[in-house]
Amino acid sequence: MVAQLELRRLLAISRHEARTDTLTELGNRRALMANFETMLADATSDEPLHLLLFDLDGFKKYNDTFGHSAGDALLARLAGKLAAALADLGIVYRIGGDEFCALLHGDDDEIDVARAAACLALSEHGEGFSITASHGAVCLPDDAPTATQALRLADERMYRNKAGRSQAACRQTHDVLLRILDERDRNLHTHGSAVAALAVEVGRELGLTGEALEQLANAAALHDIGKVAVPDAIVNKPGPLSGDEWAFMKTHTLLGERILAAAPALREEAALVRSSHERWDGQGYPDQRAGEDIPLGSRIIFVCDALDAMTSPRVYRASCSHEQAVTELRRCAGTQFDPAVVDALCAALRRSLTQAA
Repeated sequence: MVAQLELRRLLAISRHEARTDTLTELGNRRALMANFETMLADATSDEPLHLLLFDLDGFKKYNDTFGHSAGDALLARLAGKLAAALADLGIVYRIGGDEFCALLHGDDDEIDVARAAACLALSEHGEGFSITASHGAVCLPDDAPTATQALRLADERMYRNKAGRSQAACRQTHDVLLRILDERDRNLHTHGSAVAALAVEVGRELGLTGEALEQLANAAALHDIGKVAVPDAIVNKPGPLSGDEWAFMKTHTLLGERILAAAPALREEAALVRSSHERWDGQGYPDQRAGEDIPLGSRIIFVCDALDAMTSPRVYRASCSHEQAVTELRRCAGTQFDPAVVDALCAALRRSLTQAA
């Protein structure tokens, strides 16, 4: 009997240690995922679960300057402050390195206060160092249906925060790239602006709002940025492209992705540009993605790009009317283009004509 009790005690200790971060005594990633699944199952839109993800800024420099022992002491100190700051609303975890996480319940006002309190708890300043925290927040189940997707989204939002993606910073980077595009080829800049304006209308028709709509507008305006690295002789060739020329031209989406991805503030836009010439039937480039595997923003850009290209004069062909272009888009819906996006484009065009009348 005594042996069984001792065995149970040792098993309990083992389970606790398996789910506990030894440095901070907070729950670890294993504990987070176990709790996450349980709490998410009970979350509703009226009583949501909030995920907050934090990453320390300045910690590597602190570690390098003062040593790992001092760094560990700092992590333990900040972990205690964070747990105390959020104790009334949920559970706090250390999920690796200088990354912390919290699962919280509360209304929007309470979560806003908690977020500010958490960032304050994860800050410390002294002679020669300054520690702050970047964060990403996700509201479940509305923002993401699973724990894995929620963590990925929180990480993306935290990365934006860490990279300083304020609206002004993003706009500044965006404007610099537009200026480069304009200097390289005024027609590409004009085309990008037209595609962006149309893409926003189609995006709204499909229910996109906020950050997703902003990303779509940025990516649409810059979807041809990769062509700055393609020779004029290919971009503006009056006749058909040779096989080698066409192969080079098709690299422009990869080049565009590489250019945009160099700016952390435009990482999501880079992914949309990469897939902006994928076809609904999988015959596009560069990855031959098909159907809904293609990002929605990329599918929207592809359709809007085609409409503007068909209705604008080119050195190698005359333009066609909007009616002719729409007829062509409808003909190719289900093969080249997403039918739902084509329908949304037509609805947006009808609305514009009604408002203009």
